[in-house]
Amino acid sequence: MQAVVLAAGEGTRLRPLTEDKPKALVEVDGQPILTHCLDQLVDLGADELYIVVGYKKEKLISHYGDEYQGVPITYSHQREALGLAHALLTVEEHIDDDFMLMLGDNIFQANLGDVVERQREDRADAAFLVEQVPYEEASRYGVCDTNDYGEIVEVLEKPEDPPTNLVMTGFYTFSPAIFHACHLVQPSNRDEYELSEAIDLLIQSGRTIDAVRMDGWRTDVGYPEDRETAERRLRGGEVEQPAEASAE
Repeated sequence: MQAVVLAAGEGTRLRPLTEDKPKALVEVDGQPILTHCLDQLVDLGADELYIVVGYKKEKLISHYGDEYQGVPITYSHQREALGLAHALLTVEEHIDDDFMLMLGDNIFQANLGDVVERQREDRADAAFLVEQVPYEEASRYGVCDTNDYGEIVEVLEKPEDPPTNLVMTGFYTFSPAIFHACHLVQPSNRDEYELSEAIDLLIQSGRTIDAVRMDGWRTDVGYPEDRETAERRLRGGEVEQPAEASAE
């Protein structure tokens, strides 16, 4: 299966760590964030890797070259930071079947393989790894609502008043139908083309999107303290978890 990593971000909230490098090259436990991502994707059976680059792209390309652990890499340039749907469209011409998508600022130790298997077995149009977070944190993410069958029926991008605390984690599988939806997306109030809106368009068109509950952990490395959290987790340290509220 092909795999796409979105790694064009500047990482302004990680300054000064990103003053001279892209966010994806910030080290967590001695390895760049992107290396952790690529290790996971290769382990999941990726046979082609597509990396969307932007800020200080030459450093990232120089670091990884044209293959990773024997898997060929193709780079795609997002010239303006116009959102995840815009970034994903830069690889459209290369993708011809179901594919994995990972946001290149996440560290995972979780059941990613269950998402891939759900896509393969159910032939869904998409499958996402989702997790419950404290309600006060849900507005930082794409928030999902599901039906009784575990299918996602609505996605809201960083809502002020989240209807649930079930959020997307940054690992997805899609069919190529997502590209058509991305073309239909209009700029949000952040002047970005949001992936969550493209997903909502898929839902409205009757496509099936499965939610796979996370077993394990992930850390979205957006701030310096997130980097420290990820390092403690990777080294087996305990990280205090707030009590989860019901998603209902």
